[in-house]
Amino acid sequence: MRTALIVRGGWEGHAPVETTELFRPGLVAAGFDVDIADDLDVYLDAERLNRTDLIVQCWSQGELTKAQAAGLTEAVHAGTGFAGWHGGIVGTFTTNTDYLRMVGGLFLFHPEEFLEYEVTIDAPHPIVAGLSDFTVRTEQYWLLSDSLNDVIARTVVTPAAGGHGPGLVSMPVVWTRRWGAGRLFFSAIGHRVADLEHPTVRELTHRGLVWAAR
Repeated sequence: MRTALIVRGGWEGHAPVETTELFRPGLVAAGFDVDIADDLDVYLDAERLNRTDLIVQCWSQGELTKAQAAGLTEAVHAGTGFAGWHGGIVGTFTTNTDYLRMVGGLFLFHPEEFLEYEVTIDAPHPIVAGLSDFTVRTEQYWLLSDSLNDVIARTVVTPAAGGHGPGLVSMPVVWTRRWGAGRLFFSAIGHRVADLEHPTVRELTHRGLVWAAR
């Protein structure tokens, strides 16, 4: 049996307990023994991380110590999978460049109100196989990301007033990535429990978690 570790906490506005509980039954059904950690010091336990096949992180607006970051990034580099969504991945640990290099992206901005927008499946991948483009109404993230990300879903954002120009901007929504021997999965959707209950979002997120595992 493979082992999954859900690491959750940080800003309660992203409902870390409620959102991660949506995916615990699916992980169990997929054959994982699921454990929970609500303290970032779990990233100091190298032995535990090295026997973990998947870390699902939902921890927004946090800070990692140098030692915690090293423990996490080294475990993923050695083959532990890492996955999650929204601010729990790209809106946290923003001062730690080793962590940001591993995840391949950083949240910058979203309009204050929720928007309805289309998400386009961008590339063939097992995570999105058989899924069609879909529409969501939630926060639309403006992200920095790098070219090593394998972007498998995108949206289009309209730049806010302030000198950005009139054109539309293609923005990644879902990507995968390798960090050493480890696989990473990220989806920008997931501000609320309701966002993750959207049938297509829930399916691709579940698939992404399972795909990322060792």
